[in-house]
Amino acid sequence: MKNINILTIALLAYLLIMSYIGWPGRNKNMNYTEYFIVIGVSVVVIFLLRFLRIKLLKIRNKQKEDKQT
Repeated sequence: MKNINILTIALLAYLLIMSYIGWPGRNKNMNYTEYFIVIGVSVVVIFLLRFLRIKLLKIRNKQKEDKQT
């Protein structure tokens, strides 16, 4: 398993744990819409980081190949 996959899984697991801890059902004053928007934005950011890291890895590998030739 690649390092990128391990990091993505770890971040998603962290988000799930934090989502469970912050569940608004315990506090009647919290807004469910805000809760799910924050989770959604967090998931989007995690996957943007994943794709950015993949892109940078491809660029780095291409530069290594160019130096070897």
